Amino acid sequence: MSTVSGEEAVSIGRGAAPLSRARAVGAPRAWLRLLGSEVGLTLRRPRNIAMLTVLALVPVLIGVALRAFGGPGENDGGPSIFGQVTGNGLFLTFAALSVLVQLLLPVAVAVVAGDAVAGEAGLGTLRYLLAAPAGRTRLLGVKYANAVVFCLTAVAAVALSSLLAGVLLFPAGPITLLSGGTIPLLDGMLRIGVVVLYVTAGMAALAAVALAFSTMTEAAVGAIASTVGLVVVVQVLGVIPQLSAFQPYLLTHWWNGFDGVLRDPMATGEMGQGLLVFAAYIAVFGSIAWARFTGKDITC
Repeated sequence: MSTVSGEEAVSIGRGAAPLSRARAVGAPRAWLRLLGSEVGLTLRRPRNIAMLTVLALVPVLIGVALRAFGGPGENDGGPSIFGQVTGNGLFLTFAALSVLVQLLLPVAVAVVAGDAVAGEAGLGTLRYLLAAPAGRTRLLGVKYANAVVFCLTAVAAVALSSLLAGVLLFPAGPITLLSGGTIPLLDGMLRIGVVVLYVTAGMAALAAVALAFSTMTEAAVGAIASTVGLVVVVQVLGVIPQLSAFQPYLLTHWWNGFDGVLRDPMATGEMGQGLLVFAAYIAVFGSIAWARFTGKDITC
């Protein structure tokens, strides 16, 4: 039986430390490469491209309709945010997001996040992904990060389309806030950026819900339908006056909370509450997804 001398042991020990450090440095790079591959596949899928195209077209249609028929007057019962669009095209971003955040954006997010795990299981490719040394936790993290990137892409597509259509169809300049004050154009653009991040956070919370459903089935349609159905049910519960005490705990209750940027000063307190609710949903449903996925037997 061969033995290792003291000097050889020291040399091996010295070589092991750089190797462990190299692995520690390489792990984030491998994670980013895996995420980049996942994002690339997601954004190249014809289905997802079609959804992004539809989302980007809706603000244009809203802008054309407001240009052709005018915005709602004070006595028409329409939302005041739509009445501001004809006077300043930047308001088209707020108007479009207030409409899309109710159903179309959630549907798009549910399709991508609900398909993340269940779609791979249904196609039989999930076991091959798990055969790689990435590990289940890292793979689930990549799947969720990919869904969040799609959320940001979808919201940004709506915002950019709204800005372009708003500037082309209506005058643009300093923004008159709903509270009556006026802010410079640059300030308004920065607030639009805040709105994009806020709505993305709300959609990221929904993505965590859809991902949890996706780990519970091998049929992506089931996870997607469950997520969309849950959104519809929660929105119905959100308009029942008798349930007003429970409504602040509902995810959809805070999706339109971005109108706080149209106050002077910004309603950071209310928006902060919304972000806390989003974070709570991400933590709870993310934990459910992790517990289910890490203990799941993959048979196909």
